Amino acid sequence: MKLRKFWGWGYMDEVLTAQEESSIESRILQNFNVDKVDTLAIPQAKDIELPTSRITIPASLKTFLSDDTHERLNHAYGKSFPDIARALLREFPSPPDLVAFPDTENDLKNIVDWADENCIAVIPYGGGSSVCGGVETSVGEDYKGVISLDLRNLNKVLEIDKDSRSARIQAGILGPDLENTLREHNLTMRHYPQSFELSTLGGWIATRSGGHFATLYTHIDDFVQSTRMVTPSGIIESRRLPGSGAGPSPDRFVIGSEGILGVITEAWMRLQDRPTFRASTSVEFTDYKKALNATRLISQSGLFPANCRLLDSNEAMVNGAGDGSVHVLMLSFESADHDVQPWLERALEIAESEGGEFNVPKSTDKESHRKGSSGTWRNSFIKAPYFREGFVRRGIVQDTFETAITWDKAYDFIEEAKKRSAQAIKEISGKEALVTCRITHTYPDGLAPYFTYGAYATPSTMLDVWKDIKLATNEICVSLGGTITHHHAVGRDHRPNGYDQQRTEGFKNILNSVKLTTDPNGIMNPGVLIDPHGKKIKNWMTAK
Repeated sequence: MKLRKFWGWGYMDEVLTAQEESSIESRILQNFNVDKVDTLAIPQAKDIELPTSRITIPASLKTFLSDDTHERLNHAYGKSFPDIARALLREFPSPPDLVAFPDTENDLKNIVDWADENCIAVIPYGGGSSVCGGVETSVGEDYKGVISLDLRNLNKVLEIDKDSRSARIQAGILGPDLENTLREHNLTMRHYPQSFELSTLGGWIATRSGGHFATLYTHIDDFVQSTRMVTPSGIIESRRLPGSGAGPSPDRFVIGSEGILGVITEAWMRLQDRPTFRASTSVEFTDYKKALNATRLISQSGLFPANCRLLDSNEAMVNGAGDGSVHVLMLSFESADHDVQPWLERALEIAESEGGEFNVPKSTDKESHRKGSSGTWRNSFIKAPYFREGFVRRGIVQDTFETAITWDKAYDFIEEAKKRSAQAIKEISGKEALVTCRITHTYPDGLAPYFTYGAYATPSTMLDVWKDIKLATNEICVSLGGTITHHHAVGRDHRPNGYDQQRTEGFKNILNSVKLTTDPNGIMNPGVLIDPHGKKIKNWMTAK
């Protein structure tokens, strides 16, 4: 297997070129008006001394548990800004004592039972792509050790029901492997988060992942037919049905549970035929309020575009999709059944009614979705995690925060969030900051604004700067009436000033009761969503 980076995104051989590194340094010098930039060296596993594992591996589980240094490094953090920053700074005070790689569900059950009997915390890892502290292994002193649980060996498509367009799939399968298998049957799940290459089906379900497509089927929820989960109290499995009115949905506690109740091992998922018809173009607006209204009207039209992504003028400029003078709405349609050119033309009529300007692509151009502003932005989107590493190595905080709000509040919410976050970043970092916005997902009743910012810091100050900004943006989103997260999950980073305030006391009590039933000893991902009963959980976000 190719080695994954423990200090960044992707594999060890996937690094920026010297020219790309130089361009990052030039941008920092110019944008922040500084004379020099300090750069952290890429760390090597052999140079990092980890705390000795506190757990003795029992003979019965020796095949499935590892104390390998590189695996412990890789499973200590996810891929958020502070995760990458701490890895680059060689800060690994609380890595997992062991990493588990079960081959079967029964192996997994034995690992969980052993951990439960010995007060060992278990952190479901998925693909390790969490950007909100969802897989961190620092849990405090109330546990005898920590295991990071990796289901990479449970990675098969077990059954395909072509008549019902659904499949039974193991939770450890990575996105590309899943789609490659389904392609053999001319099927697709059509769920493509930005982390697609290095994230798993189980991780998508556990975190209520949002895909790349902007309307209709946006979240993993839309694809789940039934789930199977191993908990310390036993196996929980829901019945496979297209829909049911029989009481509260059992899957609703599994989807978004973030590993606090148990480990998802497999699921029946709804599929679609692979699309063969496509039509795309981009629309430019000089008035943002009109651009936002056009986006709303298209979202409420019943056309359901695959892409309906609005970039404000600065977001478009930063990603090479504009010159900073226009806001860009990217539209695309696709189908396995019919020509979608008429759908695009109707959406463009709506955009034009709000002052949008565009060129209509020929219906025969099957690659139009990869060209023009849409294609430029798409390439920037895919490359973004690698460029972020270059900035983090130089202490620059490049990050995002995302939320959702109803249409009646949309314009004022976006403008106020950009203004307040820019003010907060300036106060925290001491330098002006540009906060940009793109609309990633739209619904008939609302939208998901996604904000991007860059803040000045140095390698020695970047963690404190990031933490203060995260706490500020958490508070801004919730206080303005939005959600703390639309699709990044809660983890540990979104609890302070965010989820703990958004979640009602009544639902907190319900969640605590469910956790006490499935995980009475509180070993499953402690500190995510809620603190387990009777345990003191460490969260570096709130530590003094």
